Amino acid sequence: MFDITRYAVVAGSIMEAGRFLYDRGWSPATSSNYSARLDSEHLAITVSGRHKGRLGAGDVMVVDLQGRPVQSGSRASAETLLHTALYQVFPEVGAILHTHSVNATVLSRLLAAGESLKFEGYELQKAFDGVETHESAVTVPVFENTQDIEALARQTREWFLEHPEQPGYLIRGHGLYTWGKTMADCLRHLEAFEFLFECELATMRVRP
Repeated sequence: MFDITRYAVVAGSIMEAGRFLYDRGWSPATSSNYSARLDSEHLAITVSGRHKGRLGAGDVMVVDLQGRPVQSGSRASAETLLHTALYQVFPEVGAILHTHSVNATVLSRLLAAGESLKFEGYELQKAFDGVETHESAVTVPVFENTQDIEALARQTREWFLEHPEQPGYLIRGHGLYTWGKTMADCLRHLEAFEFLFECELATMRVRP
């Protein structure tokens, strides 16, 4: 069974993140989903259909690593398996954030099928864990949007088992997934992604 004191702390971090991300316009209305690890077998995750700028104690529930609710009659996000797949691949990850910003959504639609987004030469790449120089490359795969979440979870899991050093991914026309060892790390990654997305879109507008 999970530690209720740990749950209260983790749920608080999720609610705080929701207010921040909603205020930035990256999680409009009831879109997005957030989670944080409780222990090796459980995670806290937002309940389906809740407004992310107004999350309360009843809006964060517990599921196991197979996505099954634990001591709750609520329904977890439809994308819960996308979270559990990442926690299984990355035992060190403590938090995952999925957002629906305009920049992430538009940029994901501009890339050709099968094409990944690649950041090179940006100083802010160093905001990602493990990236120490702007001379490196950060690859962001773009997965096709689908209602078959089990299939998408398998696909993302397989990709990140082969590319564990990359810090996030896009779903076409949908949004961003990123993660970190702590919620603070995860929020830093998300802010860095949003800056880089905006830079890429600005470059596309001025490039001949």
